[in-house]
Amino acid sequence: MSKNFELLYQTGKAQEMLQAEVEQESSIPPLSEVDTSTPALEIDGMPREEVTKLIHRLFLLPGSEAPHHVVFAATESGSGCTWMCAHAAEILASQIGSSVCLVDCNFRAPSLHEQFKVENHSGLANALAGDVPIRQFAQQLSRRNLWLVTAGAVDDSSEKLLTSGRMRKRITELRSEFDYVLMDAAPVNTCNHSAIFGGWSDGVVLVLKANSSRRDSTREAIQQMQASNVRMLGAVLNQRTFPIPQRIYKHF
Repeated sequence: MSKNFELLYQTGKAQEMLQAEVEQESSIPPLSEVDTSTPALEIDGMPREEVTKLIHRLFLLPGSEAPHHVVFAATESGSGCTWMCAHAAEILASQIGSSVCLVDCNFRAPSLHEQFKVENHSGLANALAGDVPIRQFAQQLSRRNLWLVTAGAVDDSSEKLLTSGRMRKRITELRSEFDYVLMDAAPVNTCNHSAIFGGWSDGVVLVLKANSSRRDSTREAIQQMQASNVRMLGAVLNQRTFPIPQRIYKHF
C-alpha cells in the first residue's frame, strides 16, 4: 500500500485524469547549491516522482504561459496542502537556478515553518504591519535559491491585513524580488482568502485528500474561484492509496 498524488486537471484540461509517467530526475541536474544551515525536506520514491511531475506540468511548461506565482489551497482542513506546497517548492528549487519563495498566508493555522523546522518569530504578519522591505522577512532554506516568509507574529488584526491593499503591495514586492512565489492559503471552506490571492497571482492549485474531500465542497471551491475570475491551474489528489505495489504502476 502506498500514498501518492495525482494531478486531476491542469490548464486547458479541466477534470481530465492524467496518465502516470516515469520521470528521470537525473536528466535534469540540480542547478542550485545546497545550504546545510537547514535540512532539506525528506521525500523519496514514488511521492517524489509524482511531485516532480506536478512541478514540470505546472511551472516548467514551454512558452510564456507557465505560472510563476501560484496559490496552493485545500478545499478543507487536513488535506495536506501545506505539505504539498512545501515539497513543491523544494523540488522546484532543485530543478532550476531561479529563486523560489514560499509564503505562509494561512494565519488561522500557520505551519510552513514546521515543515522546514525553522522559527516563526518574524514574517508576513510583521511585514504587513510595517514598512520594512519584504526581503528582510525571508529566511534562506535548504538551497541557496529557496526562501521562506513565515506567517510571523499573528494577532487579532493580522487577518484583516491579509485582504488589504497593503497585502497586495507586498505580493507585488515578492514578485519583483523572487522568480517564483508559492503561497500556502487557508482552506477554501473557512474563508475567501485563496480567491483573493488567486486574483493577485497567476492562479490557484486546489489540494484534495483522497477518500476524504467531499465532492460538494470541491464543486463549491471551484465555483468560488470561477466567480472571482481566478485562473484554476489544477487540482492535486493527495494521499491516494494504491491497491497494488508501486513498481507495477510504473509499467502503465
